[in-house]
Amino acid sequence: MAKFEDSLHKLEIIVQQLEQGELTLEDSVRLFEEGVRLSTACRQELDSAEGRIQQLIAKRDGTLRVEPFETED
Repeated sequence: MAKFEDSLHKLEIIVQQLEQGELTLEDSVRLFEEGVRLSTACRQELDSAEGRIQQLIAKRDGTLRVEPFETED
């Protein structure tokens, strides 16, 4: 997961730089493009992790079954 955390950290730095408003238009656009790439990479990592998450559900008879993790979309 280090890749996700690294990408997220870089994205946070880019957002801070853009919010300061002290960049040239060219630098702002370049950072925005990089931010979009990082955001997409983070989303893909999260989607991949979500696909692997499974939870064990106890049946009434005490046995366990594996079910896919469901989100509240």
